[in-house]
Amino acid sequence: MSAPQLSAPQSPQAWENPVRRSLREGRPVIGITITTPSVEIAARAATLGFDFLWIEMEHSPITLETLRAMVLACRNLPAVPFARVPVNELWTAKRVLDMGVHGVIFPFTSTPELARQAAAACRYPPRGRRGSGPSLAMLTWPEPQRYHDSADEHVMVIAVIEEQRAVEHIDEIASVEGIDVLFIGTSDLSFSLGLRGRQDDPLLEDAIARVLDAARRHNKIAGRPARDADQLRRFLDQGFLFFQATTDLNFMADGARQLLAPFGKFISSLPGRTIYG
Repeated sequence: MSAPQLSAPQSPQAWENPVRRSLREGRPVIGITITTPSVEIAARAATLGFDFLWIEMEHSPITLETLRAMVLACRNLPAVPFARVPVNELWTAKRVLDMGVHGVIFPFTSTPELARQAAAACRYPPRGRRGSGPSLAMLTWPEPQRYHDSADEHVMVIAVIEEQRAVEHIDEIASVEGIDVLFIGTSDLSFSLGLRGRQDDPLLEDAIARVLDAARRHNKIAGRPARDADQLRRFLDQGFLFFQATTDLNFMADGARQLLAPFGKFISSLPGRTIYG
């Protein structure tokens, strides 16, 4: 089965959001999750080969001011900045967009109305409801002279599917124009299904399959977390293309484990815990 394709740019220009371009060409994209309010970590992560930074503003202490510093620090680096906002609202999206992010990740997009709100929040009228005030964003955007049109074409909209009611409405959500990615938040979805975070239950697998099927039928990109290369390969074979890798802190712990465990020195106060439960 051929991979879902995002639409090509609507007007000729020299630049295209590299994440959008990769997905349009059927290539997978991987983002590192940034949870530490450190500009240095974000800038270093943006040079390691990841396609984007998943800057986590729902479950971490990263503030709008820190996000802006990260966007400035990552200008012209290979990985582009995306932000997960704390809640699906017009104003939360507007604030991170005006800091210059290239994509907005909307949590708990569980109804068609919330999906339409997410799409509208990332585009200017008449296509959407984004307010115009991008003076800061223009300073880091690759096409500042045509920012409004360029942002409308290239900002990506990621709807996180993480509740049972979202799965029940998945065809309506997937059909919303302007949503680029249906991302399955497998941990919260497991809790919503009464599974307390378990990832190996047939009930969760069935819900994931329903979202993946809807993404295929409505020509949307499907995404999910992937904790290691083996998982990523397996999910690629299933048809997923958009991946959230683990956090900066987990990568640090993994590196420490590789060095210290052979000498019996590795210590973890939370053994086995990751962002995936």
